[in-house]
Amino acid sequence: MPLRLTLLACLLAAALPVLSAANPPAGFRAGAATSNLTPPLGTPIVGGFAPFPAQDVHDELHARCLVLDDGRTRLALVICDLLGLHRAVSAEARRLIEEATGIPPSHVLVAGTHTHSAGSALGASRFAAEQPLDDYQRFVATRVADGVRRALNALRPAELGFGTVDIPEHVHNRRWVMRAGKAPPNPFGQVDKVKMNPAGGSPDLVEPAGPIDPTVSFLALREPGSGALISVFAAYSLHYVGGVGGRSISADYFGVFCAELERLAAHPAATRPCVALLANGTSGDINNIDFRLAKRPGRAPYEQMNLVGRDVARRLHAALAGISWERAPTLAAAYQELPVAWRTIPPELVAWARETEARAPRVTKGEVPVGAKFATTPDWLQRLSYAGRVQLLAEQRGTAPIPLQALRIGDVAIGTFPCETFAETGLEYRRRSPFRHSFMVELNHGYFGYLPTPRHFALGGYETWPGTNQLEPEASVKMLDALLALTASLQPSQARP
Repeated sequence: MPLRLTLLACLLAAALPVLSAANPPAGFRAGAATSNLTPPLGTPIVGGFAPFPAQDVHDELHARCLVLDDGRTRLALVICDLLGLHRAVSAEARRLIEEATGIPPSHVLVAGTHTHSAGSALGASRFAAEQPLDDYQRFVATRVADGVRRALNALRPAELGFGTVDIPEHVHNRRWVMRAGKAPPNPFGQVDKVKMNPAGGSPDLVEPAGPIDPTVSFLALREPGSGALISVFAAYSLHYVGGVGGRSISADYFGVFCAELERLAAHPAATRPCVALLANGTSGDINNIDFRLAKRPGRAPYEQMNLVGRDVARRLHAALAGISWERAPTLAAAYQELPVAWRTIPPELVAWARETEARAPRVTKGEVPVGAKFATTPDWLQRLSYAGRVQLLAEQRGTAPIPLQALRIGDVAIGTFPCETFAETGLEYRRRSPFRHSFMVELNHGYFGYLPTPRHFALGGYETWPGTNQLEPEASVKMLDALLALTASLQPSQARP
């Protein structure tokens, strides 16, 4: 072949993927895949005040990926079995995805489930807006991008369904208003009005400090004709369940849900197995413990997470029978990084932190508390952890770049925050959204701590402490208003009746 023709053939071959990404085939399609995110043994497991090295893997961690294509627009939704991920990890994953597939970063969701038995993708500092990626963070970003590429390879004709099912039995508000003066002192020596995770059945309990959101919202994708499920994307406003045996890695009830739903969805005519995704809704003040009970049933390791995950999967699977299906939904996305002020740390709190570090005993062995500079005895873990967090937060200047994202999938809107968001915020988003169907996903594109609504700061409690909360007290209001504006910009095909 002449040199000119050879070069022309090479250029045409190189252009084909780009042309394909820019001009996808008409018709709605969906594809799903998973990527393994399990870190090596010895990786610190995060979730408590002092991370500890993993000694076993009970169940593997995954990035669960769903790609949707309406013939003009592509969206990718990724749920990772992680406590959370730093903003820079999502940015790198989305850069790799765009480079390989042409899907723009604004059209990719990358959220953590908040399992407390996983390795950390948060990096050296939870408070730094930018940071170089460590080895595990780079691994996570690459595996997320790989999963999206594999989901893209699995695209096939699809129908979309949306449904909800209320499952209130597993969700309880963990913030309780206490009788005056009955909450124990917080790490800073003050007495709050609210206690997180109080003693069950205590006579000092007055009432829960906020509502629950019992609704599981879900998108279902199926193959036309056979009806075989391609994927289900669901969100439930329940914190992790826990009850892990030993120092083991686990995806918690999120992984149990996915495995059970995939088992129930097995179909002899399926082109590929179903891939389930369970996102964390808005569960910053919600967990699985009923504090009205003085005694709770004893559970073996993993028993409670299996009970919850399987029950939610079975209830959702039963609800599939009652939904309607759409053949040509429209897709859209909007993304914004909203500048929000960091939490202000007064000088006296910095002085307390330095004094705490000076007084805390140092030990030669043991896990280092989050944000602290050295290991200490168990009775000092919490105080030393907050001493470190407070000082790191006090060093922050300017504003935090808060990623906000809204996705339109047919007449469904998904709004996202990068924080542990209170249930009442998720309920308000659903109520104020211009879409007929709406729900929220938390811990998307970053981890910026807990996000109480303004009224909760006067009540106090763990979720409002400086270091647990990283942003200004009005952050939830500013973020929700901005997210609703993003959502409205997506121009839903059907507004609320």
